Amino acid sequence: MRHMVALAFMLIGFGGFLALQVVSSAQASGIAAHLLVIDDAITPLEAKRFSSSVDDAEAADSHLLIVQLSTPGGLFDSTRKIVEEIFSSPVPVVVYVAPAGARAASAGTFITAAAHVAAMAPATNIGAAAPVRADGEDLPDTIKAKATQDAAAFIRSIASQRDRNADALQDTVLKAESYSSDEALELHVVDLKAENLADLLSQLHGRNVLHNGERIRLNTEGMTVTELERTPVDIFLRFLANPNIAFLLLTIGGIGIVIELFSPGLIGPGAVGVIALVLAFLALGNLPVNWVGVGLIGLAMALFFAEAQAPGIGIFGITGAVGFLVGAFLLFGNVSFSPQVPELPAAPSFTISVWVIGAISALLFASMLLTLRAVKQARKTTPYYAFSSSNPDNLVGSIGTATTELNPSGSVRVAGEQWSAVSDTGEILSTGERVMIVEVDGLILKVTKESTFRGQAEQ
Repeated sequence: MRHMVALAFMLIGFGGFLALQVVSSAQASGIAAHLLVIDDAITPLEAKRFSSSVDDAEAADSHLLIVQLSTPGGLFDSTRKIVEEIFSSPVPVVVYVAPAGARAASAGTFITAAAHVAAMAPATNIGAAAPVRADGEDLPDTIKAKATQDAAAFIRSIASQRDRNADALQDTVLKAESYSSDEALELHVVDLKAENLADLLSQLHGRNVLHNGERIRLNTEGMTVTELERTPVDIFLRFLANPNIAFLLLTIGGIGIVIELFSPGLIGPGAVGVIALVLAFLALGNLPVNWVGVGLIGLAMALFFAEAQAPGIGIFGITGAVGFLVGAFLLFGNVSFSPQVPELPAAPSFTISVWVIGAISALLFASMLLTLRAVKQARKTTPYYAFSSSNPDNLVGSIGTATTELNPSGSVRVAGEQWSAVSDTGEILSTGERVMIVEVDGLILKVTKESTFRGQAEQ
């Protein structure tokens, strides 16, 4: 009986402990928020990461998704996707331009304006959202007019949904206006100015926001904030999403495939080439790539292979070299003579360094010249594949190696194939000895010592 009572108390105690844990977890989840830090250009990679963060926040039953934003701008398509995610988000989204010294330039302006609550830290700025090329230069007049009007209409529609100053936000597009945190707050471009994350949560408490057509009151008192760290996959993809890395992988992949075609069966170059190409296309999928450039680089590799098949003509090699260089320059639409393009407020860098193009091109052309030279030399000698059982008479005069002792018969290896052989003079030939084929009798080779044959030839 004592054991049963003790067991009952243990079960009750354990059950109570579990109940407390469930209650505590429920309380914690009831006042939880997720924090996403975006401190880079807005690219397809960041758009996917934002979408995943919204899903994570919903799955964790978070009350808020706080986006700490600092960006020089980015791609318009990726910006639209993030804005769409914010408007359809099941969790209210707060965009906080921070830390001090950060900016929400160009694409960042649209994202901040779309947030359910927009906030800025001191010494930050927002604006300069006029459309430009990827290298920061102005667009051609006709394209610029269309892109500017499209962006202006987009930011006006965002402002009307969030009840923000549409004229001030439109000026960031039409006039490339930029505002400090104080000016943005005064013009009602943003809602709050917060010193830090704790100050932001304090000001958010009790605030009413419009979320999915309903007014909800935010409860941030005692809220716990969990930062969404970059996954190893995110870090790897971020490394790949570099124009110079993408160009290098694309070139290595092409070279690997061409070498494998030169010498079928090597496997190594082909495997490396396929892996490099897969990584290259993975990188290109997260960059504003010009697929005409990719096509020209692929065509250049095909022309290099054609040149190797008909060495001496030169037309394929020259055309391939020109195609490769043009493709490299067109790959992202621009190049840079400096390692980093001077970063304009609305111009994240999506450029290839001309020095990278020069170095890779020089190595590629040098390797191709060496390969073509080797091919030409190889064509001067009779290839071993001309010797086969279908035409064994061609083996006369070839040098082989005895794979067994010939006493007087045995086997030899010649032209990459194993043959039955007999010593022509009856002399015993040892295993591993070099022999000369002097006659072919059906499928049996008559051989003699190479040294004996050479001695007779000299006499």
